Amino acid sequence: MIKYLRFTLPVLALFAASCSSVYMPNVPNTPMLSKQGEFSGGAHISLKGNASVNGAYAVSDHIGVLFSGSRMNSERKTKDFGHKLIEIGGGYFDTFGPDNNRIIEVYAGVGKGWSDITFRDYKDDILVSSELQEVDYRKTFLQVNYSSKKKNNLHLFGTDFPINYGTALRISHIKMDRFFLNGVVQPKEDNIFFEPVFFTRMALSKTFQLQYTTSSNIGLKSRKYMSAGNSIFTIGVVVNVGGK
Repeated sequence: MIKYLRFTLPVLALFAASCSSVYMPNVPNTPMLSKQGEFSGGAHISLKGNASVNGAYAVSDHIGVLFSGSRMNSERKTKDFGHKLIEIGGGYFDTFGPDNNRIIEVYAGVGKGWSDITFRDYKDDILVSSELQEVDYRKTFLQVNYSSKKKNNLHLFGTDFPINYGTALRISHIKMDRFFLNGVVQPKEDNIFFEPVFFTRMALSKTFQLQYTTSSNIGLKSRKYMSAGNSIFTIGVVVNVGGK
């Protein structure tokens, strides 16, 4: 079932991505912590140019703290999209299974985001109208991560690269603090997003891994601007130090 969802949700996300939204999700923090003193950090980039960084530290054998941030600045003829988001959080993790190589993590946190979006309409290469959307919003989230350090090998260029997989199920509540259209105050919107995330990691060494992340973004409320118009397709590098 998980394997089926891993391939079908990205297809659904392509349809959602055709819409416009003032909310741009970041790559969820999936550190795969396993013991006290472990540090996990990551950097990811999407095809749209949305860059995310993640950091996590295990303060005990079962408690971890998180930090995440993302930024995007895309300028095109018909649409400019500027976005910033920061998050902090913490929660519980544990290992289980015959070899303690499976990990369950439950985290909650808060965040703050900013989006500035400009739409332009042209006729015969002449600008006929434009709309500037300026949004500040706050975010709360709850997520459950499941991953496994039980590795399958990918044989490539005569070398075996360990491969493992993980899943994160995140619920995010986004609420506008400020909303302007062309400088005019607008009614504020909120939404609750369900964001199922799947990631695949290929180990380059005991410390460094390549990660591909894909997700869908599903809005549980019908909203015009705070809608589920963006999803996650990124590639990045993850570092884990001090784990089991």
